[in-house]
Amino acid sequence: MSDKETLFSKKNLKLITDPLGSQNPITVQVLGICSALAVTAQMKPAFVMTISVMAVLALSNVIISLLRNSIPNRIRIIVQLVIVASLVILVDQVLKAFVYDVSKQLSVFVGLIITNCIIMGRLEAFALGNKPWPAFLDGIGNAAGYGIILIIVAFFRELLGSGSIWGYQVIPEGFYNFGYANNGLMVLSPMALITVGIIIWVQRTKNRQLIEEK
Repeated sequence: MSDKETLFSKKNLKLITDPLGSQNPITVQVLGICSALAVTAQMKPAFVMTISVMAVLALSNVIISLLRNSIPNRIRIIVQLVIVASLVILVDQVLKAFVYDVSKQLSVFVGLIITNCIIMGRLEAFALGNKPWPAFLDGIGNAAGYGIILIIVAFFRELLGSGSIWGYQVIPEGFYNFGYANNGLMVLSPMALITVGIIIWVQRTKNRQLIEEK
C-alpha cells in the first residue's frame, strides 16, 4: 500500500497538524474569534466548548462529504445549516444531561456554534470536495487548532483573573496576605481579545512567513 493510500499518510496528517500552527483558524484565519472572547474566563467551559466544536465540525464534515455528490448546489447552504443545527442541538442536550453547570456557563454560545465561521468555512472549503476520511481529519484538526487557542487564553485569564486553574485555587493564600490581588481586568472580554492579539504577535514573530503571505 502506497503512502497516499494509507489512512495516516503525510498528506492526511497535515490536515491535523497545519491548523495547530501555520493554518490556525483563530490566529491565522481569524475565524471563530467571538467564542474565544466569550467562553475563556475559565478553563473548564473553554475545554467543553472545544470538545463541542470538535464533535460538530468532525461529524458535519463527514456527513457533508458523504452527501456531497447528491446535494443540489442551489440548496447546499441550507442543507449544511440543517445538519450543523441538528448536531448542535444534540450536543447541547448531551451537555445539559452530563455537565449541566458548564452548560449554564456556556449559555447561548453552544447554540451559536451553528453560526461559527470555522464550521461553515470548512464545509464549503473542504468537505464538499473531499472524501469522508480526509474531511473527518480536517474537522478534528481545525477544531483542535481552535481549542488550543481557547485553552491557552483561558489558562492565563483564569490564573491571573481568579488565581485558579480548572476551578482549583493555585495561588497560595500567603501571596494574598502579602498584598497580591487578582487582576479583575482579566475576566473581562477585552482582555481575551488582547491575549489573542499577543498570541498572534508571538506566532508571527516566530514565523515571518505568515506576515509575508499577507
